[in-house]
Amino acid sequence: MFFLIGGIAPRVKKLDEQAGICPRCGSAALYRARVDHYLSLFFIPLFPVSKGQPGLRCENCGLEMPEQNIRTGTTEEQNSEAGPVCPGCHRPVASEFRFCPYCGRSLN
Repeated sequence: MFFLIGGIAPRVKKLDEQAGICPRCGSAALYRARVDHYLSLFFIPLFPVSKGQPGLRCENCGLEMPEQNIRTGTTEEQNSEAGPVCPGCHRPVASEFRFCPYCGRSLN
């Protein structure tokens, strides 16, 4: 009798080696990364099946966000609808962040 153990498994690939500051936990563990899927045979990845979209991932707290959330500016319409505003760069930020995702300043 012969059994094959295989399947498709995700793997995280870092796109940058330089870490950024995570807006949620404040640690220097935020990297550009993407999740690629590989065909595996006996738990050994053989070749990539699909490439994921690049995004930002924090290795400390597990925050995952699309790359455009950090890199794009805000418009006046977004400023009027937003809640908390960063005291450093005056951009709106989500209420669960302790640090500004744009300039890195503490929101406390």
